[in-house]
Amino acid sequence: MLTGIKALFGGGSATAMREATVRCANPQGLHRMAYTEWGDPENPDVLMCVHGLTRNGRDFDALADALSAEYRVICPDVVGRGRSDWLPANSAYGLPQYVSDMMVLLARSGAESVHWVGTSMGGLIGMAIASQPDSPITRLVLNDVGPVITAASLQRIGDYVGKAPVFPDFAAAEHYIRAVSAPFGPLTDAQWQHLTQTSLRACDGGYEMRYDPAIGDVFRAAPVLEDVDLWPIYDAIRCPTLVLRGAQSDLLTPETHHEMGQRGPKAKLLEVSGVGHAPMLMDAAQIALIQDFLLTT
Repeated sequence: MLTGIKALFGGGSATAMREATVRCANPQGLHRMAYTEWGDPENPDVLMCVHGLTRNGRDFDALADALSAEYRVICPDVVGRGRSDWLPANSAYGLPQYVSDMMVLLARSGAESVHWVGTSMGGLIGMAIASQPDSPITRLVLNDVGPVITAASLQRIGDYVGKAPVFPDFAAAEHYIRAVSAPFGPLTDAQWQHLTQTSLRACDGGYEMRYDPAIGDVFRAAPVLEDVDLWPIYDAIRCPTLVLRGAQSDLLTPETHHEMGQRGPKAKLLEVSGVGHAPMLMDAAQIALIQDFLLTT
């Protein structure tokens, strides 16, 4: 795997990537949450990067590599994804469990305060934590997510989550991932290959997606017919906030994006052209947007 990272990022500080796990609690017992860490392990400046619904922490390899000189960058695999354990009860997949796990990871880091980049679900987790009194999040980036989650986007997600087939080979898996992830926008062949490689695990008959299919059951058990309104959570956020929107996103509408700049933390607003849900933060231009916000006092 390390050889692939060097090829993608040119060999720089990516060699400093470390893998670890932390033990967390769920209503039925205990589980392990996996994470990768980049940069100086003694650096007190910590950046948490948290992925979307069916993704994993390796989505942030490029961003973490670019920011590892300034931060200790921690990229968890939210429970049920990546290298993390799966939960014994499907109903436990949700924000309360995710927030609890992230607070355990923050305690493990030893940091009193952190900066946070959250894509989609990772942004919702960040919003939930940042809205609390005495929150450890002092700077927040919400990547294509906000306080209104459209019913149309949730229905689209429910149509494919947990339904991926077993792939006979890597090429078939990459073809599938390119298709369902087309809203990510124009990625290079190397970037698609990286996303595919870090999204799969071997199984009988070939490869399967590296997440618990039961995550999709939560969507299908109670179909969402109306937009989800989380404005009270957003309005309670007080830290500096940046909201990135994919210009073709069906999850974060232009109207909600605009209003996020007018209320709550009065976020800085940026839009990424040619992308839907969600910008993958893998190319230099998107990474620069994050750097400029996080590192500007």
